[in-house]
Amino acid sequence: MKKVFSLILAVTMLFGAAAMVSAQDKTYLERAYDGEFKGKIVTLDGPFIDNDQVLFEASIKDFEEKTGIDIQYIGNKDFESTIQMRVEGGNAPDIADFPQPGGMANLAKKGYIVDVRDFISEDWLKENYSQAWLDLATVPNEKGEMIMGGIWARNNAKSQVYYRPKVWEEAGYETPETWQEMVDLSKQMVADGETPWCLGIEGGAGTGWPATDWVENIMLRTTSLENYKKWTTGELKFDSPEVRRALEIMSEIFFTDGFVYGGREAIATTNFGEAVKPLFYDTNGCMMYSLGNFITAYFPEDAVPGVDYDVFYLPPIDEQYGRPFLGAGDVYSVFKGHDRDEVKATLEFFTHGESLKVWLANGGAMFPGKDADPSWYANATDAKISQMINDATSFSFDGSDQMPAAVGSGTFWKGMVDLVTGTDIDTVVKNIDKGWEQ
Repeated sequence: MKKVFSLILAVTMLFGAAAMVSAQDKTYLERAYDGEFKGKIVTLDGPFIDNDQVLFEASIKDFEEKTGIDIQYIGNKDFESTIQMRVEGGNAPDIADFPQPGGMANLAKKGYIVDVRDFISEDWLKENYSQAWLDLATVPNEKGEMIMGGIWARNNAKSQVYYRPKVWEEAGYETPETWQEMVDLSKQMVADGETPWCLGIEGGAGTGWPATDWVENIMLRTTSLENYKKWTTGELKFDSPEVRRALEIMSEIFFTDGFVYGGREAIATTNFGEAVKPLFYDTNGCMMYSLGNFITAYFPEDAVPGVDYDVFYLPPIDEQYGRPFLGAGDVYSVFKGHDRDEVKATLEFFTHGESLKVWLANGGAMFPGKDADPSWYANATDAKISQMINDATSFSFDGSDQMPAAVGSGTFWKGMVDLVTGTDIDTVVKNIDKGWEQ
């Protein structure tokens, strides 16, 4: 009898070991699709509300149905302030969507964030993301060790210029390949009786921020990535040759007579969403507009991408700095104590373009990974911008979003308004730098 029992036990252990090996051979995501985590709940908190929340939840529905995992999304407009309190108060969600990497980095430094490479193949991450994205997610933990604090699940783009191809074709204009060509083209447009640029930096409490995107784009094109990073941390001051030069280059576009629709005096009082409307005027409008890809929400409803409007890459300035791209995005992180298998599987799911497919088809979002099929995008223009990002020599996160609020959304925003309304650069940079002291 003992022999029989021993044999049964041995067989049971053998099959158990085989099952364990089999499970270990599969990724957490594969195990999820096998139904291993059916009935499990994963909580996710983030900034998506209103239509964004609808599109997010529509994008994860297929995953939930196929795996049986219930992703319970919380979401609130004050996420960036409440998540810090929730985590430090012991009430963290399983996964958090940080729209700014600084929030994730802060919690990682305090020891709350899991290194995603502990459960997602680093080979896969390197295969699907450019090194720029991986670097942006790599931050020090509480021991000073570098961890990958999250994965990038969504992004937006800020280094493109919108124009009307039919109008340009009729006028004989070609898209510029260098910054100087863009300036020369602007001058030619003025000579032809056209207005090159639409500009508007009014945004209620956020007035000034559209101009910060211009400064950031120019900084990436005129100085090193190391200097750009130092600038976002205050090590490189606004009162420096690098930033002064960026402001001077921006000023040529903003303040040259005839370059801007409505003139310099209209820039600070024109809402950024209203500013784009003259781009679509049949006569007496403007020829170019540069802002994040979300701006298409302000385009005429019947405007057809690729026909009524298209994009070109905001050109490089100094050849040595390549073709950088500016943008922002959402990094998803898992908190320590919440790294259950179903949570790991869910985070792995978000490393695949499939996780954003529904949203891509509706417009307003882009996927930072390489496995998103261009045909998934709402239109060819969005797909074109996504390819520009993939082809860029570097991708950098919005600079003002990385700065402390006293500077990034404080003195920097105000400084741009002051510059536009006539304050000299010397005064502007000194006043912005005062924000670092707060």
